[in-house]
Amino acid sequence: MIAFPLALSGCAAPMVWAPDDVVSKAVYKAAGPKHLTLYTMKNTGSDNGAHSALLINASQRVIFDPAGSWQQQQMPERNDVLFGASPALEQYYVSFHARVTYYVVGQTVSVEDDIAERALALALDAGPAPQGSCSRFTSRLLRQLPGFEGIRQTWFPNKLSDDFASLPGVSYREYRENDEDDKSVAARQIRAALEAEK
Repeated sequence: MIAFPLALSGCAAPMVWAPDDVVSKAVYKAAGPKHLTLYTMKNTGSDNGAHSALLINASQRVIFDPAGSWQQQQMPERNDVLFGASPALEQYYVSFHARVTYYVVGQTVSVEDDIAERALALALDAGPAPQGSCSRFTSRLLRQLPGFEGIRQTWFPNKLSDDFASLPGVSYREYRENDEDDKSVAARQIRAALEAEK
């Protein structure tokens, strides 16, 4: 039996490791320039950040979702890395988080191919993240990339979003929906929609 160091920590997150064949079938590759999109989930009343995640568009598209809560079958997971992040599944991911009490901010920056690949490698090596450490893990990944050294490692989604906003050429979008506050309702609706698309 293999003992993983993270499993020895009392606050360690459970390890999730989708099989090779499941991951290989899910891989999604996109043509065109590479980019990173930082997603920040914010409270609609206070604008306080509640979660951070990072879409990485490299040789394949993944979502690095440390300590995330989105569970479905179409995007297999390996320790907080969700594979198969097609634009449609990316939108479902955003929609899952956007509701009457929270909105989602997407900040996108174009990067060179080698930087995108470095981000992907770091994401694959990073997890799993304990609860409450999404911004710490995401900021730690970003600050290791060339050109991102000004990103401060932080526990706070808004601070990470503010630092990301200072990068050259960043675009900004807000995603708002009026779903009820219970995320399980959105999760069921999305699962049903994904099943219907099979």
